[in-house]
Amino acid sequence: MYRIRTASVSKSQLESEQARRVREYFGTVDTVDEPPLVTDYAEGKTILHISEKRGQSLNLCASMNEDYVCCGVHVLKSVSNCPFDCSYCVLQDYLTNASIQVVADTHGMIEEIRARTAREPWRFFRIGTWVLGDSLAFEPLTRSASELVLEFSKLRNCVLELKTKSNHVDSLLDLPHGGRTVLAWSLNPEHVIATEEHRTASLDRRLAALRKSVHAGYPVALHFDPMLVFGGWEDAYENLVRDVFAVVPSERIAWISIGSLRFNPEMKKSIELRFPDSPITAAEMILGGDGKLRYVKPLRVALYSHLYRAIRKYGGSDPFVYLCMERRDVWKKVMGLELRNIGHHDFEITASLDRRFPGLVHQKPEMQLYESLQY
Repeated sequence: MYRIRTASVSKSQLESEQARRVREYFGTVDTVDEPPLVTDYAEGKTILHISEKRGQSLNLCASMNEDYVCCGVHVLKSVSNCPFDCSYCVLQDYLTNASIQVVADTHGMIEEIRARTAREPWRFFRIGTWVLGDSLAFEPLTRSASELVLEFSKLRNCVLELKTKSNHVDSLLDLPHGGRTVLAWSLNPEHVIATEEHRTASLDRRLAALRKSVHAGYPVALHFDPMLVFGGWEDAYENLVRDVFAVVPSERIAWISIGSLRFNPEMKKSIELRFPDSPITAAEMILGGDGKLRYVKPLRVALYSHLYRAIRKYGGSDPFVYLCMERRDVWKKVMGLELRNIGHHDFEITASLDRRFPGLVHQKPEMQLYESLQY
């Protein structure tokens, strides 16, 4: 299942369930004081480390930028890197240590979350584990996500988002999740999956996992990000949306995000070196105010508008849809929305959840409080 060459465990986590399962799977596992330091990104995908919690685990999204309206999500650093190998992955030019690390100290992470959310008891926190790696890539082996699902079911003013390109949901289906975990998928047409999202689950397998998750009572989320331009992209993305809504009732979708290809200029070289057959760096791109290369604005607006119309065509007006890392004028052109700031966006998502998922949000959100937040 995995291409792991070596596995290790931090001494402090030897008695963890993750360590036990890794020892059982691999047989020989090193015990170490520090995670193995790996600078080569491809090599890092062959080295697994079961880690202790090191420093602060809960942070704001690293892409937070007032000019590019962020959704206000918090990031739980429970996993770093993954066994998949997407050509466009930002991690290949971001991680200083490329070894795959899975934090086993679930108790420590949950205590940090309790302390943080208690400081703003009126606020509803969305917390995701997917910024530095795939939330479920190693779930069949470690069961780390299962532990988080059980712990989040006991929390009051937050929800967990587990985002994946896998179909690894079977261990989660019978858990008493209490509706406080959103299972989310990064979705693209099968052409993109086959050519750019290497070692990930096929679209059919992702949709089958989506169906299972809905039947198990989980709210789900969809991330059409990054959208890519290729011959026939219009039909491919419309067909993708049609197929998704044939599987998932719109009332079970917590939120939908849309974004397009973007990366730091330095990463362009990494992509061309590691994936010489990929055409994604050949597109006309501009350098944005956040220092990232992205498609020119008219093309981005065309991409988003086409997908947004398809979502409303097949999914109706109910699911909350937002743009990831886009300026306010693009929001206006695509959806007719005018967001004042990140807090306003955070409020709108929370208000939608409060309206559509009764009992999930612990108290009625107040726009004034959310807009007063400092991100």
